[in-house]
Amino acid sequence: MAHSPEDARLLLCALGDHVRDLVVGARGIDMAAIELQTRADTIYAIDRVADDALVDWFTANWTGVELVSEGLEEPVAIGSDPEWTVIVDSIDGTRGLMYDKRSAWCLAAAAPHGGSLPDVVAAAMTELPTTKQGFTDQLSGTRGGGVTAERADLRDRTRAPLTVKPSSAADLEHGFAVVSKFFVPGKVALAQLETELFTRLGSRDVFDDEYISSGGQLHELLAGRDRFVADLRPLVHPDAFACHPYDVCTAMLLEEAGGVVTDPHGDLLDVPLDTTTAVAWAGYANQLLADRIGPILAELVDDLER
Repeated sequence: MAHSPEDARLLLCALGDHVRDLVVGARGIDMAAIELQTRADTIYAIDRVADDALVDWFTANWTGVELVSEGLEEPVAIGSDPEWTVIVDSIDGTRGLMYDKRSAWCLAAAAPHGGSLPDVVAAAMTELPTTKQGFTDQLSGTRGGGVTAERADLRDRTRAPLTVKPSSAADLEHGFAVVSKFFVPGKVALAQLETELFTRLGSRDVFDDEYISSGGQLHELLAGRDRFVADLRPLVHPDAFACHPYDVCTAMLLEEAGGVVTDPHGDLLDVPLDTTTAVAWAGYANQLLADRIGPILAELVDDLER
């Protein structure tokens, strides 16, 4: 049982290791087979492998928890009188992983029971590798305690410290930045907003890389590869697949590393720890970029919502 944020961090890391091992062990199945369509998302066969193991893992390793996950129809109480709300996205980035294109991420965060996203005090994100990878990364941290990053060797299970640092760039020139537009619904409006945003910033040579994983996008910001990401899908189309709280539950880690996470208007990203709330958010590698980009983004979002 976790009694402190540090206890919770260690348990979230252990959970991530467990899910990673399950995913690696399931490589022979048809990962892309659709198992279920829920209010939150499409559940593929590889999602089911990880989701089905969640309750058993918590029962064996961490009681006193209200467990929230997209693979569960309702929150599940593990033990009596929960002290913690733990929100988990077992596999964030399923679509890239199941076609062996790009890593997915196991995302998990803990808050005092009943808390919302700003109340998260511990989080961990664990890389779920493609078949050619021999190493995977894990980032974790506690509120006010910074970020711990490690790289694990899948052959011998050794781990080594890893340095992650968001970009210190003051503009977007010759860097990666994106407004997410993964699916057809809303794509035109999002592309137009992105074009107007970069034009008003005077940014011309900006590289576009759409990582179809909110956790993956947060990781790219944390690792210094991306400078700005905005996911505004809920604002442009009611039927668009949207980000949910479990997709951004590890946003605290970017903040602990010196980055900035806000809602599209530049305010605190405050959402319940549930599986159905549609979330629009913006992430910045540093405060300089947030101060420069955020007000223009807010104006464009206001125009979009009128």
